[in-house]
Amino acid sequence: MGSHHLPMSTLLFLLLLLLAHRGAPDLAADRAALLSLRAAVGRSALNWNSTTDSSPCSFSGVTCEGGRVTALHLPGTGLLGAIPAGLLGNLTALRTLSLRFNALAGPLPADVSSLSELRNLYLQSNRFSGEIPESIFSLQNLVRLNLADNNFTGRISPGINKLTRLGTLYLEKNSLSGEMPAIDLPNLVQFNVSFNRLNGSVPEKLRSMPRDSFLGTGLCGGPGPLGACLGEVSPAAAGVAKRHKLSGGAVAGIAIGAAVGFLVLLALVLLLCRRRGGGGKTKPAGVASEAERLPEAEMALTDKRVVDAAPAVPPANGVGEKRLVFFGSGPRVYDLEDLLRASAEVLGKGTFGTTYKAVLESGNVVAVKRLKEANIPEVEFREKIAAIGAMEHKNLVGLRAYYYSKDERLLVYEYMSMGSLSSLLHGNRGAGRTPLNWDTRSSIALDAARGIEYIHSTSPTASHGNIKSSNILLDRSYEARVSDHGLATLANPTPIPNRVAGYRAPEITDVRKVSQKADVYSFGVLLLELLTGKAPAQALLNEEGVDLPRWVQSVVKEEWTSEVFDLELLRYQNVEEEMVQLLQLAIDCAAQYPDRRPTMSEVVGRIEEIQQSSMLASADEKEDQADSV
Repeated sequence: MGSHHLPMSTLLFLLLLLLAHRGAPDLAADRAALLSLRAAVGRSALNWNSTTDSSPCSFSGVTCEGGRVTALHLPGTGLLGAIPAGLLGNLTALRTLSLRFNALAGPLPADVSSLSELRNLYLQSNRFSGEIPESIFSLQNLVRLNLADNNFTGRISPGINKLTRLGTLYLEKNSLSGEMPAIDLPNLVQFNVSFNRLNGSVPEKLRSMPRDSFLGTGLCGGPGPLGACLGEVSPAAAGVAKRHKLSGGAVAGIAIGAAVGFLVLLALVLLLCRRRGGGGKTKPAGVASEAERLPEAEMALTDKRVVDAAPAVPPANGVGEKRLVFFGSGPRVYDLEDLLRASAEVLGKGTFGTTYKAVLESGNVVAVKRLKEANIPEVEFREKIAAIGAMEHKNLVGLRAYYYSKDERLLVYEYMSMGSLSSLLHGNRGAGRTPLNWDTRSSIALDAARGIEYIHSTSPTASHGNIKSSNILLDRSYEARVSDHGLATLANPTPIPNRVAGYRAPEITDVRKVSQKADVYSFGVLLLELLTGKAPAQALLNEEGVDLPRWVQSVVKEEWTSEVFDLELLRYQNVEEEMVQLLQLAIDCAAQYPDRRPTMSEVVGRIEEIQQSSMLASADEKEDQADSV
């Protein structure tokens, strides 16, 4: 009996040998599959290096992880023709497959069922035809499925209910027909079957979906988004019918009661008005009570009625000259006295001091920051400020001048009329708010990234040190500029706040010594803030005090990515893939360990690629809308 068994050590050796043998050719097999795909549908579109020593991980649109191809993003690259069977199924480690906005035709290969790791499948805006293959319903990990704007025919299979993790299902603009199956997907939050040849009743579980999900179909079904089907009575209609059964006496009684109630209410209002107008002294028009007064919006910079309102004039014998030191060669249209006479309002109090909007008598408007606790020697202060003032970039807020004395340190910046990203993103979340759309948010992300990249390019050790949404300011055209750059070097040593308080990388122990990788971490949190609409300073997202990066990672890990995004962004369905890509970049930037974070140059490149893809998606959507008119 024992002669039939191999020793355990031998078994382990053979197992390791088998795994090593299997691991080596996997990437080679992925490479062969990709080159076969290019030969079949992208010979003139994909400029991939096909030399024998080239890695598929270097191919444009290909992402690798753990020695395998895990994502293939080829949107709008000119792919043409039918994908041969037995090709896609070889990319067994794929988690994302995006071939949208191409001219791919023919049936969807059945071997897509081999992609057991697939989470995201984006095939919209192609020319695929035939029935949706049953094999696709075996992809148990699928979270997003977008087959919109193709030529798929036949019925929607009940097998779709096997995709229990599915959160997005887009099937609009096809030629699907017949009745819908009883779709019951517990995680489904985004759904659309508009402009198909569907008929019959909307499944019960889908009746909470918006009406736009069923446009251009023959579907019906109350009490949901469409009118009731023939012979079906909605609860609202039933209620109306019940009300119509009231007797004439009951109706008359209700009318009389309502009239009496109205007269009583009117009498009470008149009585209250008479009491308020009489008895006691009336208040002259235009005079508000103390409680009704608004805070003073403007104050002189030298106004001592307001505590910490603004800088005082330094004594004549103070250290340093009593004048502004300007940067650049522009005209000097104001001096220190003009600045001190200016009317001012507080814009905010930040890490390094209070900032004011100062309106000069000449009409010029500037932003003045009064530094606090910058108790470093004058020579060192002037050297560091000179380095900051020398930085010129379209995505940095320009430092125009400074003033130094023993008691005061003032920095004069150009004024940014639209305020900070923080106020635009989090202010007035109620009625009347103008949401920041996807294009604006992605542009702000790119502008800020370019500003930080420039700072990093000035020196291998140069960093911003305090990246946060309140330091991203915008002009009237919503172009973003980074402010407060370099000020961390002027700060006195301070205790490091708890990490959950916001943007600071976990490895930082001294606010004056922030590395470029720590800047990348802070920028990653900023991206998460843009995408989620959640302020990191309020990131006590549960009783355990989980911060924003870890909360996002926990949600994404459970494949509930759509729950991460700000509700104001969920309307932009055509750029969902780009939103997910920017989210992944944010997660990469906010990695726990610095060496796993990208550089800011890499960050800028990835955002530029995402923006190009987004612009292509928007252009294609507009073209589709024009074609449908």
